[in-house]
Amino acid sequence: MLKRPKGSARKICFSLVHQYIQHFNEKTGNKSAAIRRRSKIPGVVITQYTVSIPEGKCCPDLKRKLNPVNVQEGKLGVFKALVIGEPKPEVTWKRVRGNISDKEKYQTKYDDTTGEYILEVHAVTGSDADTYKCIAVNEYGKAICSTTLNVTDLVTDPSDFRKLLRKTKTNVSKENQKEKLKEKNDRYQDHVERDYDGLGTKDLQLINLKMEEKRQRPLKCQREMSPDDDLGTKKEPASSTSATDVPNLDFVVKLQEAVTEEKDTALFECVLTHPIPKITWMNNGNVLEDGEKYKITVSDHKMIHRLLIHDCSDQDKGLYSAVAGNASCTASLAVEADLEASGKKKTGGAGIDLEEVVKQQRIKNQEEMQNILEGVKASHDGGEVTELRTSSTTGKDGEIISFSGPVEYNKSDLHDANNNSNILNSVLNELPPSAQEVENDEILLNEDSEAKDTIGFATQPRRKRIGPLIQDAVIDPGVQFIWGLSDTDAIIGENAELTCKLSKEDCEGIWFRDGEKIITDDTFLVSKDGAIHKLLISKCKEEHSGKYRFEVDNRKTEAVVNVKDPPRFDPEDLRAFTEPLRIKIGHNAVFKLNFLGFEPIKIQWYREGEELHDDASSTLIDKSTNHSRLLLSRCQRRDSGEIKIKLKNEHGTAEAITELIVLDKPTTPQGPAEITLSSATCIEFKWRPPKDDGGSPVLNYVMERQQIGRNTWKKIGEIPGDPFYRDTDVDRGRKYCYRIRALTSEGVSEVMETEDLQAGILAFPSAPAPPKVVRAFDDCINLSWTAPSNTGGSQILGYVVEKRKKGSNLWTVVNASNEPIKEKKCAVKDVVAGLEYEFRVLAVNLSGPGEFSNPCDFVFARDPKKPPGKVIDLKVTETSYNHFVLTWTKPKDKPDVEDEAKGYFVEIRNAQCLEWSRTFTITTTYTVKGLRAMDMYWVRVIATNDGGEGETEELPNYVLAVPPLVRPKFTNKKMKTFMVVRAGNTVRVTINFEASPPPDIMWLKDNGPVPKRVTVSNSDGASQMLIPSSDRSDSGVYSILVKNMAGQESFSTEVRVTDDPKPPGPVEVEGNVPGTVQVTWQPSPDEKLDDRLHYTVSKLDSTKHTWTTVADRLFNNRFTVCNIMPGREYNFRVYAKNDMGVSAPSESLTWAVGRKKEKLSLILPNREERDLRCAPDFIVPLKLHAAPKGYECYMSCAVTGNPKPRITWYRNHVNLNTNTNYYISNTCGVCSMLILSVGPKDVGKFTVTAENSLGRSECSTMLSVRE
Repeated sequence: MLKRPKGSARKICFSLVHQYIQHFNEKTGNKSAAIRRRSKIPGVVITQYTVSIPEGKCCPDLKRKLNPVNVQEGKLGVFKALVIGEPKPEVTWKRVRGNISDKEKYQTKYDDTTGEYILEVHAVTGSDADTYKCIAVNEYGKAICSTTLNVTDLVTDPSDFRKLLRKTKTNVSKENQKEKLKEKNDRYQDHVERDYDGLGTKDLQLINLKMEEKRQRPLKCQREMSPDDDLGTKKEPASSTSATDVPNLDFVVKLQEAVTEEKDTALFECVLTHPIPKITWMNNGNVLEDGEKYKITVSDHKMIHRLLIHDCSDQDKGLYSAVAGNASCTASLAVEADLEASGKKKTGGAGIDLEEVVKQQRIKNQEEMQNILEGVKASHDGGEVTELRTSSTTGKDGEIISFSGPVEYNKSDLHDANNNSNILNSVLNELPPSAQEVENDEILLNEDSEAKDTIGFATQPRRKRIGPLIQDAVIDPGVQFIWGLSDTDAIIGENAELTCKLSKEDCEGIWFRDGEKIITDDTFLVSKDGAIHKLLISKCKEEHSGKYRFEVDNRKTEAVVNVKDPPRFDPEDLRAFTEPLRIKIGHNAVFKLNFLGFEPIKIQWYREGEELHDDASSTLIDKSTNHSRLLLSRCQRRDSGEIKIKLKNEHGTAEAITELIVLDKPTTPQGPAEITLSSATCIEFKWRPPKDDGGSPVLNYVMERQQIGRNTWKKIGEIPGDPFYRDTDVDRGRKYCYRIRALTSEGVSEVMETEDLQAGILAFPSAPAPPKVVRAFDDCINLSWTAPSNTGGSQILGYVVEKRKKGSNLWTVVNASNEPIKEKKCAVKDVVAGLEYEFRVLAVNLSGPGEFSNPCDFVFARDPKKPPGKVIDLKVTETSYNHFVLTWTKPKDKPDVEDEAKGYFVEIRNAQCLEWSRTFTITTTYTVKGLRAMDMYWVRVIATNDGGEGETEELPNYVLAVPPLVRPKFTNKKMKTFMVVRAGNTVRVTINFEASPPPDIMWLKDNGPVPKRVTVSNSDGASQMLIPSSDRSDSGVYSILVKNMAGQESFSTEVRVTDDPKPPGPVEVEGNVPGTVQVTWQPSPDEKLDDRLHYTVSKLDSTKHTWTTVADRLFNNRFTVCNIMPGREYNFRVYAKNDMGVSAPSESLTWAVGRKKEKLSLILPNREERDLRCAPDFIVPLKLHAAPKGYECYMSCAVTGNPKPRITWYRNHVNLNTNTNYYISNTCGVCSMLILSVGPKDVGKFTVTAENSLGRSECSTMLSVRE
């Protein structure tokens, strides 16, 4: 399957079928071919206008599916669509059975913050229940997604006329549906007869037969096809191909039997012959759904299907089936409590490379398709197409369906212009299912989605052709409607507008009303704005109702305009009516309002939502054709409230609301009185105003006071209308009683008498809490604090703030004590930038100042910091049953945007809890402890500093409190594969490892169990094998096997137990060949016990007096020594060696060979004195070095020079001779330097200079460090 590379601007060839279509377009000059593509979002259909899309451009699409909306009648219904595309698409909304031209009811919006296109349906009624479509269009294609609005009825009277209206509409819609179906069939017949006008009678009879079959199945077609899809596609399928649509579907790899352990997982896998997006999984006849228990996955090519079962138990045993169409396969699952105890192994899956199987199967499918294409091409080249079948499509995305009827044609019957079309139809007829996928794309030739909506083709298959295609089968569609006219409801006397948009701007159209051409005048105004055409009807009248049509380039769109006359009020009368009506108690209230509208008009009056009826005693309603009057007699205070008039006729409703206020004197003020302040000098208290003010605001309160113990009342007078009084004329400790009356413009209320109120004594407030620093700047520090818990029984008059510098004992007053700060905050400006300060505060009440609070923490006088950014690379590095470890990287500093983080808040939440628990840390790692095993936890980290908290960084997935599966791995840095131990010593082999969960450990000797005298001890992460006192029988290969559910790992080491060897036997020397002797000896007694024992031979020359090794690692008992000089004496020694050491030598007798002495003559040449001085020169330069970090690095070079040169080492031109980190030596002209532990600081250029009196020379190299 071919895919277009991202960013490619060349033509797209989605498959071989698309290649034929592209070739067909090029040959015939057809520009109307379109490609329908299935979006990744279910329910979204994309129509691509062009085959080539420039780089950086794309068709419109939706990022999420439109969800159905269920709303109660009278509420607000909202649809939200998130649309993408480049260039930015133009988004419109439509409904199938109606229009959305009412701007007040249907409001479209765009949210800049979320990028959502919104359709709001206000005051939803039963008639709004419909299918709504979101259409996004740009120059490269369009995307359509449909959804439904479901309206829930309110609990109303069963005789509600709206229900009857719905039933009527249902009957009418059924009759209209039958009429549209008949009209659709007639139009379909006209199209067929026009396209096949040149065919014979026999062909037309066959066409009529097919048409008759189609007419007999209208209801079936309507059930299978979506009536509101522009492209004629089904609404239900969410994938390109279903299992029932693919013939010969079978399983290439079937399910295999599975065995697993309790609490473990089990896997079933299968491979299909053709790609299917979804198959059915069953367990003992029950259908399985994707969830936490069962994980159902499909590969990208949709041929490999997998079922993963989590947390297996006995209940999961049984038969599991995979069903794809008519094919199925079954396998069983066995769950064991302990696999090792039962002697079984875990099995599951297919056990083979499924991707390789899929690859071979797809090659096989491709070969089948290629063979069919070659056969069709060969038939076409030979002059005949033996079986040209008519094609139809159900509208399924990317699928070619329903080919029937073989018809034979000769080459002479085919028109040249239609050869490519015939080839294409033949290819599509013969393609196997794998080729019919076409990358989820469908080819649409000469189809206009808007026209299909108009004539009802959305519910019918595509046009069937029988016989040769003729020239007019491929035409240029010309101008098309981007959107058409919508039905509009207009009101008499107001303007109405009809709009439509074309695909081209340079087109002029004609407007018609009821079949008559519209001429522009004062009533009808025709305008054009680019590709948008408008018709404005000014001041609509009843005769303007009718069917309006707009035609352009043999295309048309229609809409119905209904001019209605709903009830309406005169604006001036309505404004006067809405003004509140105020009357005194016992008077009459009269309401009158004029109106107009289509008769008859139903008139209803309401008071506080309750309908009013004629009542001779108190209510009188007068109704006429153009006005209504309401009379309320002898109104009481309880009659106050909202008055509403509602008018209704067959065109709509109208409402007007006013308010009736009946005036009376107020009720008694409400008690009890609440003391807000009681001190030695005053009493302050408050009460609640009257429950009913009588319709007029309270102007004043009339106050009286009585001192307890006296019989007289003192008139205080009238105070303003606030229910609050402060009495400063009191004696300390005495009690008082007060009488209060409310005064309005309508009179004075009854009296309210308070309880006894006592004046207080001297009491000072307690200390407030330490002040808090809100923000700090270079020249100002903002403080806040809380009020003291004990106010001393009186009002807090203010606060006094003091400050002190760090290191000083002197407190300085910020504000004077006689000018207390009224609020619980203060801005201290007398500070010096960069210094630290602490602050304290005291409260002052009527009795005087209280105690100082504790000082706050020291704070710097400097500008506030910016909050830090989001932490980076948050991850879990370690998990267990009771803890896990978090690590992250601190946020990057961005000057003036984000400052450095000073700490971090780690927040943890259990998946079953809604509350987050927070802890603070200053490091970038944190260990969360006290977890419950197997629980899920959500984690997030927030960086913080003095400027506040940064953004939250949260792990994308929950953390499971369980240790991770770690395959066993040995951690010893240097593991010896061979070791030698002296007999009698201890043998100890220690192996360190990592594994989770804890593994099972087994030691073996020579692939068998270790002897009982061997001690094995295991710990967490280590295992040790110990032989206390070894002998030669303990030699062998010892292996350790570490195994857990994640895997296993093994390691072997050879242990050799030996001792110092015994010396060999007597040594004999024999000389048969001049210049050589043969040394033989008897074997050592240990030779049979140690297969690694060998011999070394040394000789002693009488002229040198030192023993020289002439042979080593000899595994036999003889050796021939060469270079034996006559006249010299030789002695030979033989040593036995093994891994433990060397034996004592066995020495031979002296061996000598005589020689003839010759007279020696020596002529010495004359020597001349020569100057051997020379300048320094490097005969062996330095080499490049790349050393691992932490390892040694040794550099050396050779230099000559006379006199002896002075050597100096440099790194990056810095002298190293005095640096004790480098060991430098110069021996006989060999200059060397040793670095014991190489680190990043040692990287650079190293230079050696040699200098004497005759010159200077240098040599350089580079050192790099590997991690």
